[in-house]
Amino acid sequence: MPKRPAVQSGLVAGGAGVDVERLSAWAADALPELAPPLTATLIAGGKSNLTYRVGDADGQSVALRRPPLHSVLPTAHDMGREHRIISALGPTDVPVPRALAMCDDPSVLGAPFYVMAFVEGRVVAEEEDAGPLDDATRHRSGLAVAETLATLHAVDVDPAGLGDLARRDDYAGRQLRRWREQFGKVKTREIPAVEQAHDLLAARVPEQGGVALVHGDYRLGNCIIDRHGEVLAVLDWELSTLGDPLADIGYLAMSWPQDEREHLALPGPSRLPGFASRDELVGTYAERAGRDSSHIDFYVALAYWRVACIVEGVYHRAASGALGDKELDVDQLRSRPLVLADLALEWAQRVAAAR
Repeated sequence: MPKRPAVQSGLVAGGAGVDVERLSAWAADALPELAPPLTATLIAGGKSNLTYRVGDADGQSVALRRPPLHSVLPTAHDMGREHRIISALGPTDVPVPRALAMCDDPSVLGAPFYVMAFVEGRVVAEEEDAGPLDDATRHRSGLAVAETLATLHAVDVDPAGLGDLARRDDYAGRQLRRWREQFGKVKTREIPAVEQAHDLLAARVPEQGGVALVHGDYRLGNCIIDRHGEVLAVLDWELSTLGDPLADIGYLAMSWPQDEREHLALPGPSRLPGFASRDELVGTYAERAGRDSSHIDFYVALAYWRVACIVEGVYHRAASGALGDKELDVDQLRSRPLVLADLALEWAQRVAAAR
């Protein structure tokens, strides 16, 4: 995945991300506890939703989320949906930032956005982020992320007010159909491993293991941890839906590289000393959630395959210049779907061999 952009105050390169004057006018009614003048600093973004730290004259901070400036698939950047999910999870045991306000008026910032509490802590998305952590904290962070996922999947979606968020059944089958169709629209070349992995997986979809709120991009880099490795908040709910909870643990396992090849496909810090192994993560989740993880290979393969389709789409847009990102390494991005597809096929072949 592309590295996070450099911090910029108020604006995103290539266009206005947050007009602080308009934001201040809106916040006067929606967030009267903030004292003007306000400042806005981009802290995370790129091809996904953008997150800003908004500060006020009294030193208070909140976080603001808005869609990317070069959105190609608007339905993937539904601010109201994200706000609804963290609002619903607020009273549960799932650690999420407190939802503060939602703005669906595009005249304020050019798109809908929402504001949530700013959670102080550490985001460990890349190896360099893990540098200051000792081995005990590294190890605990992995187990804590797996335990927190089990807590998420224990939420009863109906009392939480999320029962009508999406269709519940045939999650894996729907993912295979959706992303195969999307891949066909965006592919820049033939990638046989994508089709081969799809066919192997489509013929071997396990029975869905219950229904839960599925995060869709659950990994260490989408969590804020404290100095001991405990999870303070889970972030980036834009891909969340209802479906098979085992898809999330498969995705977490995929995002936990164990060797150089896996790291090239999806960089992450988990190869460093101290971090728990992939098997430890899966075992911790299965024990805490009380779920059978015997089909984990299928869900890891599905995760690799889905990300291969997504990254091919990102490469397609980058190569055409649609992303407007001069710092993006297009050549490196071009090879990533190939590695992801090969890994998806290898995991799918494991599934086939076991049946």
